[in-house]
Amino acid sequence: MQTGLPDNELIPLVIKGDQQAYKVLVERYQSYIFTLAYRLMQSREDAEEVAQDVFVKAYRSLADFKGGSKFSTWIYTIARNCRTDMFRRLQKFDTPLAEEDVFPDQESEEPFALLQGKRSEERVRELMKTLPGDQMRILAKVYMEGKSHAEAAAELDLPLGTVKSRVRLAIQKLQIQIDR
Repeated sequence: MQTGLPDNELIPLVIKGDQQAYKVLVERYQSYIFTLAYRLMQSREDAEEVAQDVFVKAYRSLADFKGGSKFSTWIYTIARNCRTDMFRRLQKFDTPLAEEDVFPDQESEEPFALLQGKRSEERVRELMKTLPGDQMRILAKVYMEGKSHAEAAAELDLPLGTVKSRVRLAIQKLQIQIDR
């Protein structure tokens, strides 16, 4: 197997069951994915778990990859989702319950999940107020409205690279605030 093959040539091989091609993809992106996860999780063990989840999910859904974007963008999205899932799992067990939390206003089969989501959302909204307006608007589009970077760029009439840079800067600033 030639390790220099581009992603778009490796993917069909992986879909056909070529484990060596999959190994090449993993080796190509493992450092990138681990670094991303570690920067946000701050724990080597959690970052390793996120990275493993990313590659398992990528392998299972590789046939769904349509090539409309670069593979690196696609796997980054999986990594972001896995990281968010892990972060939520970790936070779920660190949240003490207050008396007013025991009887939520909404009826739900999962009141604890609603509570955690509400607290996380409130915290993020408060931290977002510390960001410059342009970064806050872009984060709201991408993370709260669930828009892709391209959709946010089109709506805000900005170049895609500008949107991506502002998202990255805003997330770095939020991470600094969260770490305090």
